[in-house]
Amino acid sequence: MLTTYTVENGVLSLRDGVQDVQALRRAVWIDLLQPTLEEERAVQDALNLEIPTREEMQEIESSSRLYREGDALVTTASFLFGADTNDFGSTPISFVLTGQNLVTVRYATPRAFPVFAARCQKGPILLSSPDAAMLHLIEQIVDRLADILERIGADMDRASQATFRNARGIPAAGKRDRDLKDALITLGQVGEVTSRASETLLGLSRILTFLTAEKSVAIRKENQGTIKTLVRDLRSLTEHANFLSNRATFLLDALLGMTNVEQTAIIKTFTVVSVALMPPTLIASIYGMNFQHMPELEWVLGYPWALLLMVATAVLPVWYFKRKGWL
Repeated sequence: MLTTYTVENGVLSLRDGVQDVQALRRAVWIDLLQPTLEEERAVQDALNLEIPTREEMQEIESSSRLYREGDALVTTASFLFGADTNDFGSTPISFVLTGQNLVTVRYATPRAFPVFAARCQKGPILLSSPDAAMLHLIEQIVDRLADILERIGADMDRASQATFRNARGIPAAGKRDRDLKDALITLGQVGEVTSRASETLLGLSRILTFLTAEKSVAIRKENQGTIKTLVRDLRSLTEHANFLSNRATFLLDALLGMTNVEQTAIIKTFTVVSVALMPPTLIASIYGMNFQHMPELEWVLGYPWALLLMVATAVLPVWYFKRKGWL
């Protein structure tokens, strides 16, 4: 889908679909969402530039993601999307910036894009120039990442409370197992989302560094201060994302450690029971043999004696383990 955002006399005009050459050239922002070949060719012919293909956007080497093509700057980064649902992931998005137009190419919709589009309808000043539009869009993405990291921190707090509360053995065993399982799932999702958010922050940092190096081409002087602000915000968010990642690793290790302790306690119980039952089993096996010459078979108290001996040999190991502090 092709959507153009054109500002004329302070009024924003939105149009969808393939348009004529002049309409495309007047557009400040051209958003291509899962574009067709016809839409790609229309934009390329109108703006006289090459739009990265989906295969080119997925390449990870820096020279394929950050480069200059004539007067246009082409930047690509992986962006987190679907963080509010379990169906989240990363998608490459390309920004093609010229002196007259901003073209975005994407195959998924991070929440920041529709939010920014709605903001543009209320305040067309955000689209005062192509570079301003790009920087304000990146600013919206950064704000969205900040919200995601805040929510992740809250989820991690709940997982931490559940983890250490269960370590004290307050809930019932069944509830404790369910809470630990939920905490493990939460920490796994937190780690994955944090990792993808860090990838997005890294990509944005590279884009801003590239724009700063090429500022004479497409970045106007009045927008250079915005880049500096974004760089500071990205640096602080990157540090916070690293903190959350380290904390998630710590909580995951703690959770797995507590699980191992519980499993060890269970195995120890089975071991003690097995050791305690070995002597009685041996005695029962001996007196269960059917040999003719067994003097105990003629004893009047033979049966009580065998039972007493089995009980004594079962109690003695348990008493010894308790005395050693192994139970």
